[in-house]
Amino acid sequence: MTLQTRPGHSNRPDPAAHIKLVVSDMDGTLLTPQKQVTHHTLNAITALRHAGVPVCLVSSRPASGIEMYLEALKLDTPYGALNGGSIFNPDRSLRSQLTLPTDIVQEALGLLQGHNIDAWLFRGHEWVITNAASPYVEPESRAIKQTPNIVPSFKTMLAGVGKITASSSNYDAITQQEAEIGALLKGRACVAQSAPFYLDITPLNANKGYALHQLADFYGIAPHEVACLGDMNNDLPMFKAAGMAIAMGQATQTVKDQAHFVTAANTAEGWSKAVTEYILPRAAKAD
Repeated sequence: MTLQTRPGHSNRPDPAAHIKLVVSDMDGTLLTPQKQVTHHTLNAITALRHAGVPVCLVSSRPASGIEMYLEALKLDTPYGALNGGSIFNPDRSLRSQLTLPTDIVQEALGLLQGHNIDAWLFRGHEWVITNAASPYVEPESRAIKQTPNIVPSFKTMLAGVGKITASSSNYDAITQQEAEIGALLKGRACVAQSAPFYLDITPLNANKGYALHQLADFYGIAPHEVACLGDMNNDLPMFKAAGMAIAMGQATQTVKDQAHFVTAANTAEGWSKAVTEYILPRAAKAD
């Protein structure tokens, strides 16, 4: 079989027997490492549509980075940006939005600056940076098809922040800051890696589990009727909320341990294989 059951030391309930909605991460999951969508993935989405099962995207990306794929994927469903802190309707209008308190923004920026780690702010549809020479600015700009607003200081940009992203080519530093900043902001904000080189700081309830609940509510179904797919620590809140959680093959062991099933990597059609082997057999026609 393509997929593997979870290791068994997780105390998760058994996977749901009936699935009415799929909620998926994008980078490292739905997309290839080259940020492309394969024809196998498109066929799997079509098969889900015929089975009456919508597909919704939830990503750490800003809205523009999600919307650029909707037409190619033929999706007219709601979606969650900034790790689920901003939920958009199918017509791309804003449904709900959570933002960080300004004191937490200041504290987080101070911590990152103290470790010489670049920080980016996402405010609504705006992406704000202070260091244009950061190694990840140019590839991120290509990936989300958005040009950042370069400012000399974040001093006047502290309000309305939906996400702070720390970026560094020092992967160990990002992992260390996930633990340190996570501990310092525990109970006040969500802190999780969205890639080996990115650390996201979002409002306390702005996580993919919150987004999954919002999207399930949009369709009038229960969270246990939702299947989700992901590969990074920021996907774990939706793993916990969903009735079926599927980890990508290249995911960390921590993520795999919290999944019901492990599929192939995103380099080997893991998304479409997961849909074919585990979701479609459990698809229940939506009312």
